[in-house]
Amino acid sequence: MTDQPLTLAERAAEVLNTADGRQKTALSRRHAAAWFAFRNGSGPDIAIGTASPPMHPARPDKPELLHPRDVPKRKPGSEAGRLALLHAVAHIELNAVDLHWDIIARFSHVPMPVGFFDDWVKAADEESKHFNLMCDCLEALGSHYGALPAHAGMWRAAEDTAEDLMGRLAVVPMVLEARGLDVTPGMIEIFRKAQLTQAVDALEVIYAEEVGHVAYGSKWFNFLCGRDNLDPKEVFHALVRKYFHGALKPPFNEEKRADAGLPPDFYWPLADQARDLPGR
Repeated sequence: MTDQPLTLAERAAEVLNTADGRQKTALSRRHAAAWFAFRNGSGPDIAIGTASPPMHPARPDKPELLHPRDVPKRKPGSEAGRLALLHAVAHIELNAVDLHWDIIARFSHVPMPVGFFDDWVKAADEESKHFNLMCDCLEALGSHYGALPAHAGMWRAAEDTAEDLMGRLAVVPMVLEARGLDVTPGMIEIFRKAQLTQAVDALEVIYAEEVGHVAYGSKWFNFLCGRDNLDPKEVFHALVRKYFHGALKPPFNEEKRADAGLPPDFYWPLADQARDLPGR
């Protein structure tokens, strides 16, 4: 009797249960390569299957994870500030690797076209590349991932939407990753002024590929709304108000958001409402 190959959902859970960042991303990229070999007919069949993903992905001992308000603020114009910025991006990318594998493992029971899984495997593979690019930049400057404390709140969106696929698509790619489209050009300029071309090149790769990840979220969110005959804008507003903790903060990168299938009437009303709330 031959061993059955791991299903895609089981591979996703295996990535989530791997703690070390470099090991996690290496495994992620191997599983992505195996999936796409199957999809193009050059590798063994891989069933989508089901799995029991952990509620929290495995994490290395470092970085220390702090409440967002307790993460030290550093001026980006300083060397320490630039290192902190690279470290923060590395942390975001590692969380993104887990978020994209988690959507596969946690929602593999939901009937979806195979293209849904193609998109999130590709996104997870690209986020793995992004994490390694950031680690390479940190190491070239004499630091490493784990050298500084990091934001502990990033997994909250995954916990809150663990049983709601539409909520997950609304909050993770269509809010959190869309925010990356807003702020990355400013980060690129910081490193360009500092003549750190390795960081500039890495961030430009990330910026270009993140548009696709937001677009995957928009595409599959609209697919689910269409399947259930729901108004995507109304549902998006309701889910963001339910699950997203905090304001949608302008300025928005309207051009790149439009490229990703996010029209202004999706996010501007939420930003306006957030600014009008008492205490803001």
